[in-house]
Amino acid sequence: MITETIDYFDDITTLEGFVAYNESPSPKPVVLIAHDWSGRREFSCKAAERVADMGYVGFALDMYGKGVFGADGDVEGNSALMNPFATDRNLLRQRINAALKAARELPQVDSSKIAAMGYCFGGMCTLELARSGADIQGIISIHGILAPSDIANKKITAKVLCLHGHDDPMVPPQQVLAFETEMNDAEVDWQVHIYGGTMHSFTNPTANNPDFGTVYKEVAANRAYRSIASFLDEIF
Repeated sequence: MITETIDYFDDITTLEGFVAYNESPSPKPVVLIAHDWSGRREFSCKAAERVADMGYVGFALDMYGKGVFGADGDVEGNSALMNPFATDRNLLRQRINAALKAARELPQVDSSKIAAMGYCFGGMCTLELARSGADIQGIISIHGILAPSDIANKKITAKVLCLHGHDDPMVPPQQVLAFETEMNDAEVDWQVHIYGGTMHSFTNPTANNPDFGTVYKEVAANRAYRSIASFLDEIF
């Protein structure tokens, strides 16, 4: 496997992506990986490597800026990094579309076959990429925030898969239902997989804060990754 970091830009902001792939004589589909609220750290880079093992190019994107990272358990610091994007979805859409542009231009990528997946805050980011009308094949939200903003959506053309824990305190059932209604009204090809007895951040082995609502659950994580593999196989 080949791994490397690349610099790319959103206007004057320098961003640093992490790319993972296996050598191939022909270009491959690419999957963008949007990080959680702590930034493009080891977890999202490992997700890019997982995608590479599936036969695609993994591109762990950067929402915050080169060298800007939060830390595990730092609620105040991570919130300060995430909130400017959570409250300004135009800024969020611009930033993740910069990552899409960078991924399209990678020489090892088949630019006609692109998907994006994101964890927690990254799930919000990938859904906003879909809502921005991005011309890609698929979007995956993994324990992501589903609520939209008041910004008008463009035509959603990507297929959408959401993987959600029923006991996630950050995304209560009424938000899930509202999201399903939004997708239906937009005539999207969508799926929501809900795992019982499962909280937020269920795919992250370091998540262990039941009071905050973030708890790793291995069985749900394994089910989620099987669903991701099936979804990517379908769209590519």
